[in-house]
Amino acid sequence: MTSLWLADRPHHLMAPTLADESSRSADVVVVGAGITGLVTAVLLARAGKDVLVLEARTAGAGATGNTTAKISLLQGTRMADIVAKHSVAVARQYAEGNRAAQQWLIDYCAARGIGVQREDAYTYAQSPDGVARAEAELAAGQSAGLEVEWVDDADVPFPFHGGVRLADQAQFDPMPLLDNLIAELSEHDGRLAEGARVQRVSHCGTGLKLHVQTHTGLQVDVHAARCVLATGIPILDRGGFFARLTPHRSYCMAFRVPGNITPGMYISADSPTRSTRSAPTAAGDLLLVGGAGHPVGRSSDPDAAVQELAGWARVHWPGAVQTHFWSAQDYTPIGALPYVGPILPGHDKIQVATGFDKWGMTNGVAAALVLAGRILGDPIDWADAFASWSPHDLSGLATAVQANLTVGFNLAKGWVTPATRIGAVPGEDCGVVSGPPWRLAAHSVVDGVHRTVSPVCPHLGGIVAWNDADKAWECPLHGSRFAPDGTLLEGPATRGLTPAG
Repeated sequence: MTSLWLADRPHHLMAPTLADESSRSADVVVVGAGITGLVTAVLLARAGKDVLVLEARTAGAGATGNTTAKISLLQGTRMADIVAKHSVAVARQYAEGNRAAQQWLIDYCAARGIGVQREDAYTYAQSPDGVARAEAELAAGQSAGLEVEWVDDADVPFPFHGGVRLADQAQFDPMPLLDNLIAELSEHDGRLAEGARVQRVSHCGTGLKLHVQTHTGLQVDVHAARCVLATGIPILDRGGFFARLTPHRSYCMAFRVPGNITPGMYISADSPTRSTRSAPTAAGDLLLVGGAGHPVGRSSDPDAAVQELAGWARVHWPGAVQTHFWSAQDYTPIGALPYVGPILPGHDKIQVATGFDKWGMTNGVAAALVLAGRILGDPIDWADAFASWSPHDLSGLATAVQANLTVGFNLAKGWVTPATRIGAVPGEDCGVVSGPPWRLAAHSVVDGVHRTVSPVCPHLGGIVAWNDADKAWECPLHGSRFAPDGTLLEGPATRGLTPAG
C-alpha cells in the first residue's frame, strides 16, 4: 500500500544515522521530516541556525507523503467549525495564516521549478441534507475574508446539490517539495538523519538531551538548545496534547479513467466524505478519490468503507481502474484550531505543531512560519489563532470531556472484550486479540505469515484493534499504529508492541 506520491521514486538511501559523535548536537533539533519540520528547518537554517532534523522513518513517510496535497484556503467545512467556536476575528487570523502559508508555498515551488496546478476548490452538498452545512461554510468563509461564492451547479459526474467555490487554489505532488527543502537545508549546512527515532527528551544543563534509537539499533544522545516536535502528534506526553486531539484515519485511491477528468478540487460537506482531484502523471491524468475516514482503532470494518468508496468512484466514472491505494492519519483539535508553540506555557525550549485536521499543506507551512518566528524573535500577528496554549481552547472543553470519556470507555472495553474470544485464530489478512485479560495476545496472518505480539500499546496501555484495510494494529486511545510484527508505524507511542513470549 503505497501512495501515488511515494510510488516509483528512485531508490532511496537513508541519510546518515548519527554514527559520528560530532553530528549529535545542534542549535535546534527538528523532530519529523514532513512539510512542517522541513520548512521550519529551512527557515531556521537560512537565519544562520545550526539545524538537525531527525526522522524516525524516511522524509515524507508520514502524513506529507500520504496526503491528497490540496493547497486550499477552502477546507471542507473547517471555517464554519472555527466560527462556531471562536470570534470572527480569530477566524480571520486563521485564514490570514493559511493565506500566507499558501503564498509561501506557491512562491517556493515557482522559484524551484516544482510543478503546481491551479484549480478551483469546492465544498459541496452531495444530497439535500448537506446544503445547510455548505451554506454555513459560505457564510463563515465570507466573514473570514475569503472570496468564496455559491454555485448551484458544477460539471461533475456525481450528485451535486450546490456548493461553495473558491477560485484559483492549488494542488501538487508534495515529494518534489520535500526533495528541494532537503537540498536547501544542506545548502545552509543543515543536516537530516533518517531512521532516527526520538524516544525521550530531557533537560540537560541549560539545554536539552534527546534520546534517540537509530534503525541500526544504536542508542545515542543528541544535544540541542531547542527542539521542535513536528511529528503529527507530539511524541512527549507533557502538555497532554494526546488528550486534546482525536486521531482519524482516512483513505485515498488513484484511478485511471476513460476520457477527461473534470477539473477542480471537491470535498463534500455531508457524510460520507467524498474528496476528489486530478493528478498529472507521465502516463496521463489520474483521478484521486478520498474518504472512508474513521477514528483510529474504533472502526469494526474499515475495509468495508474503503470498498464502498471504491464502488462510488466506479459508479460515477465507469471504466475506472484503480492504480494506487493508501491512507493517512490526521488529528482533530478539540477547539478546531491547530496547536503551534510551547509544549507547556512558558517552556519555549520545546515547541510543538499539531492539530491540522487534514489540511496540513497550508497549516503545516503556517506552523513553520510561526515556529521560526518564535525561535528567531520575530513573532507573527496572526499567530494567535495557532497558539498551543490560549483562552481560545476553552471553547473545546465539552468536546475534550466527551473525547476522553470515549478514550476511557475504549480502554476498559479493550481489556474486557477479548476474554470472549479465547482461542480465536485469524484467517488470511486478518488480526484478532484473544485470551483472558491477564494473558492477552494479538494474532495476525498477512501474506500467509502468522505473527503474535502483545496487544498492549506502550503509550498508555490501550488494547490495539485490527485495521483490515491497512493490515495494521491501531490503538483506539490516542492513535498509535503498529505493523503486524509490532513495529511502530506512528505515535504518540515511541516503541513497538512487545513480541509474544
